Amino acid sequence: MSQPTINTLGELKKSGYNYLTIKDELRNNLILKLKNKQEIFDGIYGYEETVIPELERAILSKHNILFLGLRGQAKTKMARQLVNLLDEYIPVVAGSSLNDDPMQPISHFAKNLIAQKGDATPIKWIHKNDRFAEKLATPDVSVADLIGDIDPIKAANLKLSFADENVIHYGLIPRSNRFIFVINELPDLQARLQVALFNILQEGDVQIRGFNIRIPLDLQFVFTANPEDYTNRGSIVTPLKDRIGSQILTHYPKSVEHSKLITQNQAKLSAEQKSIEVPEVLKNLVEQIAVEARTSEFVDSKSGVSARLTISAYESLVSAAELRFLKNKTPYSYARISDLYCAIPAINGKVELVYEGEQEGPTVIAQNLISLAIRNLFIELFPDPAKLKRKKESSEYNTIINWFSSNNILDLLDYENDKVYSSALTVVDGLEEVVAKYHPKARGAEKFVLMEFVLHGLAEHSLLSKNKLVQGVTFKDLFGSLLNQNLSFE
Repeated sequence: MSQPTINTLGELKKSGYNYLTIKDELRNNLILKLKNKQEIFDGIYGYEETVIPELERAILSKHNILFLGLRGQAKTKMARQLVNLLDEYIPVVAGSSLNDDPMQPISHFAKNLIAQKGDATPIKWIHKNDRFAEKLATPDVSVADLIGDIDPIKAANLKLSFADENVIHYGLIPRSNRFIFVINELPDLQARLQVALFNILQEGDVQIRGFNIRIPLDLQFVFTANPEDYTNRGSIVTPLKDRIGSQILTHYPKSVEHSKLITQNQAKLSAEQKSIEVPEVLKNLVEQIAVEARTSEFVDSKSGVSARLTISAYESLVSAAELRFLKNKTPYSYARISDLYCAIPAINGKVELVYEGEQEGPTVIAQNLISLAIRNLFIELFPDPAKLKRKKESSEYNTIINWFSSNNILDLLDYENDKVYSSALTVVDGLEEVVAKYHPKARGAEKFVLMEFVLHGLAEHSLLSKNKLVQGVTFKDLFGSLLNQNLSFE
């Protein structure tokens, strides 16, 4: 929709324009999208049956909203996408700092201008994308920042008395009139500032210090908060929570498929990187790392494990593969299991460790998370070695283990080209047969990556020895490796 060409109040009246509150706008446009079965939120996965219906009910109820959830649960992303439910353009009195509706002026400036110029009052149009304001709650935020205060410099320049309304400097909230206004990390806002929001939420107006005025604001408030903040950094004062219409609990993806969709949608890859093939087992491993982190005794569960962990890990995985192609001066092809270990720096900063985890160190914890991911995903894709052992059944794994028992060693170096990599895996007896039996449709890159995955899986289940090299990994017989260690101690 192009911007309307109406430029004066008189023209606006003739057009048949009717004023709507922002909450009515959101409600009406949501109803229209639901009737037309249009998608409301883009890139939000796993909330279709939980968060989104609750949000839709809150909008239909014309409530202010609090998103409550751990880090990386798309709280701010959903708040920002609410602008898609606003009207394309709205008219405002030109020059008004409060975005006054020409039919319902609230500011001293707009009322005086309309009184002077009448139907010739100039108007301008604001696009919906410009009707979003966001403030991160930080310790330095003041009441003057949010609500407003007397501006002595303005009073001196205009030679006005402090009793004149024109000396008021409006804060961020009044200047966001008819906007969606988001306050992130609400518990970090000082208690006295939270109290300053009471009137706005309940009565829809603000009071500026020193002035007996009421400014009826029209805002859609959206707050975000982390439950951890209630006990660690701050709290939401009870009367403020009471004034927020709907409190919506967010959550992490409940399935790996949803988590993969989020990662693929949010990962920032260049056009060249997008040409790199990432087999499905690697995508699943990236998501499994987050699953393991959220249940790890070394990771602070109250803090949560953000979806940013999987996004950053996936980006690092692809970049590790890209670096190999660049060093070998070969065309881009596919990523490998060993590339996953190059994502450790990306994992380190995404988990908050408890005391025991800090003692182990973030790098060790990240390596352990990768090991657990491999171990647990392995028994989903291949037979569980422990169950086979309990049943005393022979398995295809025996052929692989026997090959290493014959003093064979396999080195997989990070920067080997695809030909050397695939040839090395093919040499191992029984490895290709195991993959062909349990994943008969696997071809090309997927087949070789699954072959490498089998070796990592057997090592994590203590059937092979795996040692990290400076630039790669080596696999060998577990018994022989342990024997050599014992001899070295003697």
